[in-house]
Amino acid sequence: MAPHNKDEASLRESRVIHINRVAKVVKGGRRFSFTALVVIGDGAGRVGLGYGKAKEVPLAIQKGTEEAKRNLFSVPLTGSTVIHPVMGIAGAGRVMLRPAAPGTGVIAGGAARAILEEAGVHDVLCKSQGSANHINVARATIAGLKALRRPDEIARLRGLDAEEFVPAALLEAYRRTEAGAGASSGSGGE
Repeated sequence: MAPHNKDEASLRESRVIHINRVAKVVKGGRRFSFTALVVIGDGAGRVGLGYGKAKEVPLAIQKGTEEAKRNLFSVPLTGSTVIHPVMGIAGAGRVMLRPAAPGTGVIAGGAARAILEEAGVHDVLCKSQGSANHINVARATIAGLKALRRPDEIARLRGLDAEEFVPAALLEAYRRTEAGAGASSGSGGE
């Protein structure tokens, strides 16, 4: 199937986080089906999470991928890390994301690591607390990424200029990242 637009062409292959066999108990016994937790991203600040369920594994993955494409959103980055520390909460799962120095790498495990890598975050410190369930951790990571605010957005809310309260180096790195993202999206992707 051909991509619908050039944005979809820049997406990487979907990445399966977890596959689970689930059962529905009926009069004649158990009916088994499969669920798939899937993440998709472009490695440059866009990521989406999907959850699919079907009688067969490939169909569950396909449904999860389609939902992930529908749930794509942009993540504000500063260079190769997140802009500021944030806590994402989903159900009993809590995920803390903290910026890291260049060269640190993605210090995260399981679902959080897959999502952060697909989003294009290369340096981040991540701690999962509470529920260890893959779905809760994945949704909490997504909630944390959605809670990130751009410096200009925070400045507008405070009624100040971004230069007044954002460290100069952080603001410069953010603006460089934004300029690079704008140039690469105009050229048609990877």
